[in-house]
Amino acid sequence: MAKGHRSQIKRERNANKDTRPSAKLSYARIPVQKACFVLDAIRGKDVETALAILEYNPRYASGVVKKIVESAIANAENNNGMKKENLYIAECYANQGPTMKRVRPRAQGRAYRILKRMSHITVVLDER
Repeated sequence: MAKGHRSQIKRERNANKDTRPSAKLSYARIPVQKACFVLDAIRGKDVETALAILEYNPRYASGVVKKIVESAIANAENNNGMKKENLYIAECYANQGPTMKRVRPRAQGRAYRILKRMSHITVVLDER
């Protein structure tokens, strides 16, 4: 087949696919900067330690990230047949999502804009 044929392109794309277990939450109502504080604390740690850190972290984002990590662990066990004891957090990052624009009334008929930011949070696990 020709190099540019659709089936050939799909075959090459699937051959290069990342097979590590992961979980992603899109449109989380957390700004990227606040999510990254929590993600930086667990990056590179094994999943047991990461879950313990997230359990006692007082930030709001830690509860959301904890659910994502638990989902990634379940994906690893069910889809890839990996053991929970061998897993660690290989990658975790937050990308900028859409921003909701709201208006705040101010003095003398003015209106100030409020930006309610969202993020897409991804956690990728791997085996040691």
